[in-house]
Amino acid sequence: MAQSPQRFRGKPASQSVAAAPSPAQLSGDASAEALERIAAALERLAPAPPPVPDFAAAEAFVWHPEGGRLTPVGRLNRVDMSLLKGIDRVRDLLVENTERFARGLPANNALLWGARGMGKSSLVKAAHAVVAAAHSRPGLKLIEIHREDIESLPELMAMVRNAPQRFIVFCDDLSFDTEDTSYKSLKTMLEGGIEGRPGNVIFYATSNRRHLMSREMVENERATALNPGEAVEEKVSLSDRFGLWLGFHRCSQDEFLAMVEGYVAHYRIPLSGDDLRREALEWATTRGARSGRVAWQYVQDLAGRLGVRAEVGNQKSEI
Repeated sequence: MAQSPQRFRGKPASQSVAAAPSPAQLSGDASAEALERIAAALERLAPAPPPVPDFAAAEAFVWHPEGGRLTPVGRLNRVDMSLLKGIDRVRDLLVENTERFARGLPANNALLWGARGMGKSSLVKAAHAVVAAAHSRPGLKLIEIHREDIESLPELMAMVRNAPQRFIVFCDDLSFDTEDTSYKSLKTMLEGGIEGRPGNVIFYATSNRRHLMSREMVENERATALNPGEAVEEKVSLSDRFGLWLGFHRCSQDEFLAMVEGYVAHYRIPLSGDDLRREALEWATTRGARSGRVAWQYVQDLAGRLGVRAEVGNQKSEI
């Protein structure tokens, strides 16, 4: 033990200190390494940014908020504009509004409201088809958003804001019930907020309700509010943000028969005259309603009985 100090004799003290890192240096290096490992782990755990959609891949897309995806629609279910009967005035208004939007001119968000089965959603898709065919560059695209995904509208707007194409964001059967506050996201997107609605986006919605709120919802707001009038105004102000209101009403007997005859002629079904009208009216009586949907359902039944295929191209099996 007495000789051990001589093993280090002749070495400078500085070399001995340099060869052994201080505790502070060891602690600093370990901390840096740990931070790098944590950062790398977080990068691996973080979800990948959503891919930029290829808007040239399709004419229509469906919005999926999970992962921020726009799924292209390969085959769009729609009826030809010529088969939509009894809605001439609202048809012309919507097509004109869509045409202005496609040309980059001012246009309004549209609310198509009223009787069920009268072709509200069919008209939106038919108007898109007619106008998109005339404006292929840079393109007019249709994006469907589901009612339950309304709160994700800001994410969708951010995705399409800088795209060269123009977009119709479409929500079918839009309405809000008691305790549902997602309508506030829609209000902000339609008109308001710091960024506002992108100039290349317009919003079309269909609903059986003119003000998008149930009667119970409005009455509850009136009953519980300090100022009932202001509460009702808050709810009704959502539909006010649609500049274009298009009302769909129950069709007359003549309009119903015109719908049936239009389908029969289009699909070349071998039945006409009094027999066709008698059968069609009997079918409507059993359903308790006359509408475009009921007319199409009768034509489907008739075509099936006569062995005629009544789905051609992109025609849908329900209006």
